[in-house]
Amino acid sequence: MLAFQAGNARAFEALVRKHRAPVFNFILRFVGHRARAEDVLQETWLKVVRSAREYEPKARFTTWLYTIARNLCVDSTRKESYRQATSLEAPAAGADGDEGRPLGEGLPDAGASPERGAHNARLRPLLERALSALPEEQREVFVLREYSGIPFKEIAEVTGVSENTVKSRMRYALEGLRRRLGELGVDGDLSEDGRTVAG
Repeated sequence: MLAFQAGNARAFEALVRKHRAPVFNFILRFVGHRARAEDVLQETWLKVVRSAREYEPKARFTTWLYTIARNLCVDSTRKESYRQATSLEAPAAGADGDEGRPLGEGLPDAGASPERGAHNARLRPLLERALSALPEEQREVFVLREYSGIPFKEIAEVTGVSENTVKSRMRYALEGLRRRLGELGVDGDLSEDGRTVAG
């Protein structure tokens, strides 16, 4: 980011390549609609460009980036609050052959083993349904932590609450997901090999 701030356009391309997919996944899970998520992602990168001169490395770039994305998601959700969001289980209307597959299945799954991939393919629709039932602040923390890998301290900075509040929301999110998944017929822990099954 500092290189881009100094006028290196290639540095911006590197930032987009590195952060585009995880930020898009966060936005998509926040707003629940692919077209809106793409719009918000574009707005996020435009805001990064427009705010480049103001950027100061007080916090990590990812914290700054996710704060921008989150604020734009909140604004988009407020503007579209009257509109019903599309579920990640709804069929995708993509030109790339994904038509008919649920939106959630089209999200990248970096480096998953075939066994874990099969496990996740079975669980993903149920997890997405359970996730969408969580209160927004719990869902937001869960997505930032489990899908984007953001540490609790940075999530606190992004969301503007204390780290203890973030950890509490995560605990409630996990409890809510376990309860909802149990209602949907999924037994056992949410974790596999020590990680939450979120991929």
